[in-house]
Amino acid sequence: MRAGLVQLTVTDDPAANLPQTMEFVRDAAGKGASFVLTPECTNALSSSRDHQRAVFYQESDDPTLAALRRQAADLGIWLLVGSLGVLTHDPDGRFANRSILIGPSGDIQARYDKIHMFDVNVSETEIYRESSGYRPGAKAVLADVDGVRLGMTVCYDVRFPYLYRVLAKAGADILSVPAAFNHVTGAAHWETLLRARAIETGCFVLAPAQTGFHPESHGKGRRTHGHSLAIAPWGEVLADGGTESGVTIVDLDLSRVADARRRVPSLKHDRSFEGP
Repeated sequence: MRAGLVQLTVTDDPAANLPQTMEFVRDAAGKGASFVLTPECTNALSSSRDHQRAVFYQESDDPTLAALRRQAADLGIWLLVGSLGVLTHDPDGRFANRSILIGPSGDIQARYDKIHMFDVNVSETEIYRESSGYRPGAKAVLADVDGVRLGMTVCYDVRFPYLYRVLAKAGADILSVPAAFNHVTGAAHWETLLRARAIETGCFVLAPAQTGFHPESHGKGRRTHGHSLAIAPWGEVLADGGTESGVTIVDLDLSRVADARRRVPSLKHDRSFEGP
């Protein structure tokens, strides 16, 4: 399988972000990628809940999703929209951070709502409360990409290894981790966490990322780490997207999944134990 990781520097305007996203998807397909992945928050990054409410849509009406569905069909590719902020019918009005897999027909093949919310104090001046605007998902999702099993996750999920172990034991060959990873925690933890998830599960890990400074019309903006990564089941980095927006192409030899698990069959070695 040839995969294309799209790295973006989105603003808080979905309509303005879409042309660049589509250009990069087209570029990846033109370079032979049959599976293209975009990062978390493909439609927009914003810290203003009011602004998000004004520019987000219900999934069925979302123009970014509609355009990318048409493009996947036109190009005949599998396309993982890393995530979109979408409106929900939740009584408290919170959004969903939703990863969406589109097939070569343009049909939606799977959806995953991010389970773990980024509620952290990176510093005294950089505080995030994702759960104030987004409601967490409650279901792990395993999807099929042309016969290859894909475990779908998003960004902060990567700090919770039990999710990845469940996906791998259910049959995942590839784990997707689209992200808008904070520039401070990214520099410290991003590559280490992704390599650990690959090693623990014997899966390929594909992690398309947001990068650089993201200006906002209703906020101070934020910075993301970049470095979209593709990790092999043995843990080595196959490709690194650096810090510029663009496309990273990587070829995956899926036989390496079985080879890694044969050499270290840790997925079969779980033991029950009593807690402390």
